Amino acid sequence: MELRTLGRTGLKVSDLSLGTMMFGGWGNPDHDACIAMVHAALDAGVNLVDTADVYADGESEVIVGKALKGRRDEVVLATKFWNPMGGGPNQRGASRRWIMQAVEGSLRRLGTDWIDLYQVHRPDPDTDPDELLGALSDLVRQGKVRYIGTSTYPADLLVELQWVAERRGHQRVVSEQPPYSIFTRGIEASVLPACRRHGMGVIAWAPLNGGWLTGKYRRGAPPPEGSRGSRPSPYFDPTHEAKLDAVEQLVALADEAGMSLTHLALAWVLEHPAMTSAIVGVKAMEQLQDVLSLGSRRLPVEVLDRIDEVVPPGTNLDPRNAGWVPFGLAREARRAR
Repeated sequence: MELRTLGRTGLKVSDLSLGTMMFGGWGNPDHDACIAMVHAALDAGVNLVDTADVYADGESEVIVGKALKGRRDEVVLATKFWNPMGGGPNQRGASRRWIMQAVEGSLRRLGTDWIDLYQVHRPDPDTDPDELLGALSDLVRQGKVRYIGTSTYPADLLVELQWVAERRGHQRVVSEQPPYSIFTRGIEASVLPACRRHGMGVIAWAPLNGGWLTGKYRRGAPPPEGSRGSRPSPYFDPTHEAKLDAVEQLVALADEAGMSLTHLALAWVLEHPAMTSAIVGVKAMEQLQDVLSLGSRRLPVEVLDRIDEVVPPGTNLDPRNAGWVPFGLAREARRAR
């Protein structure tokens, strides 16, 4: 496993990180099997484990906490807040009140005294950046959090957070966690350049685009039983024509390169100079073993150029994969009251 520095922190993290969204009720309910996957990843050299309070309503954090007993010092542990964790209007978001409550819940479930990277899961239009950074900076000073990060933020808000941190004397955001894959390249236009300009690490989520870049969804074949594409969802379309066309071209390209489509897709993400780590979210040991066998694979320039022909730079084949809708496009923002 290659180690890369997370932005300007000096913190070394593995170029593949373990995502645990599918641990628990959202994917694999077998705690022992999930714990075994964490241990296998750590034994293979993965040192960054990413979770969130909302994953399976906190169950994922509980599983991760069990898995890290006796191995906590080996791991850069990342989790997130912002999503609803109850029915109350203040049990969500990025207010100081909720941040101070949410971190205690995560620490308890994870069974740890500190979180290495505490990330706000999505932008919050209702919270002033000064309040957000002020609360997170207090957690750093209290020793409950080591570093702070964002997830799925646009470039303008990332720059604003850097500006507010400098002007107000807060801790600066050290990393961004955006969606990034061959099929979701929108962040190449401004998010990745902004991260490089401000010395931020980048931890990509969905580098396999929800399973599309494993080749499991093919033209003329039904989605595999139990897969995301086998369940009705407004965010996942296994019949997406542009993706079906692109998969056929990429499978052929991967064959020519002597590697699987999964390995081609992961290696491609890690080729970008802004990229620190790619999160591999798995729910079975076979999936984990497959991605861990990637090794240090570099893609030739001619392969990278051919991928650009299949999906042009800066393109999202499905806009829903961007993970966030700008505030100004929300219906309520476009109507006078």
